[in-house]
Amino acid sequence: MSAITAQDVKALRERTGAAMMACKNALTETGGDIDKAVELLRARGAAQAAKRSGREAAEGTVQAYIHSNGKIGVLVELDCETDFVARNDQFVAFARDLALHISWAAPLAISEDELPPADRERELRIATEQAAERPENVRERFVKGKLDKWLDEVVLLRQKHVNADKYENQTIEQIRARLAADTGENVVIRRFTRFEVGA
Repeated sequence: MSAITAQDVKALRERTGAAMMACKNALTETGGDIDKAVELLRARGAAQAAKRSGREAAEGTVQAYIHSNGKIGVLVELDCETDFVARNDQFVAFARDLALHISWAAPLAISEDELPPADRERELRIATEQAAERPENVRERFVKGKLDKWLDEVVLLRQKHVNADKYENQTIEQIRARLAADTGENVVIRRFTRFEVGA
């Protein structure tokens, strides 16, 4: 086994955003193999991501996207726990990709809880009216299916990222959870604003 150098620890930390001791321990356990250490940290991070969700995320970045025609623009705030992760390339790249996604997908809210109750009630009423034409034994399932489909379209965390190839057809929530696991910190999509000329 080769000796673990400070440069190795720094390189692993830059790739993953994990704490210094976690990087050193992962390199020690993998015999200095950085790629295996990245996998090990990701596996451990995924298991701990749920525990971190309650921790305060007071650092982060604001990123912007302006569409090439100059008629759509987005500002998004993505938060984390430390300034170190806020400057991490993977973290900043996700914030930029998130702004791009929002410009295209035009979500109404980040999570279901933030949706205006009137919008949800309207969609439920429409689905219930449409279900009246269906057999009684499938109406409830029909209404639930219609409401779920609508939520998938308007709730940011439920939307699949527009760059399906890059993000392997994952939802924004799946990508956010993976980033939290990779960085070892609570990652929060705090807020966004989408501007469209004439809208």
